[in-house]
Amino acid sequence: MIARGKAVAIALVAVLGTAACATAPDRLEVPKVVVGLDISPYVVYEQCVLLQAGDRIGYLFRATVPLAFNIHFHDANAVIEPISAASTQGESGEFSADRDQIYCLMWEAGAGGSVLDYRVERLRR
Repeated sequence: MIARGKAVAIALVAVLGTAACATAPDRLEVPKVVVGLDISPYVVYEQCVLLQAGDRIGYLFRATVPLAFNIHFHDANAVIEPISAASTQGESGEFSADRDQIYCLMWEAGAGGSVLDYRVERLRR
C-alpha cells in the first residue's frame, strides 16, 4: 500500500510540474525580473526558457524562507538537473546549455511557503 501511495505521489508531482510550465517558454529577449512572488507551502514554481546549445543565462534569486531550487530539463522520461540545491534562500550564477532544449528554473517551497525575488537574463556568448 505504501508503494502504491508513493507511485501516486510521484505521478501527481510529474503532472503538477508539467502544469507549472504549461505556457510557452520565455525567449529572454529582455531580462525577466520578478519581485515579491508568493509561493504557497509545497507549491512548485517554474520559469522556463528556450535555449540553444552554447546559450548562457545568468540568474539571481533571494527567498524569505529556504526552498529547493534547480535548473532542469526533460529527456524522454528522465528529468536532468544540472544545477540543484535542496534548501537555500538565495543563489546566483551562470548556466550554459549543452543542447537545444527548454530549461526550467524551479523553486519548491516547504511547509512555511516563501516569497521569491528573481532575475534571469540571456548572456552574450
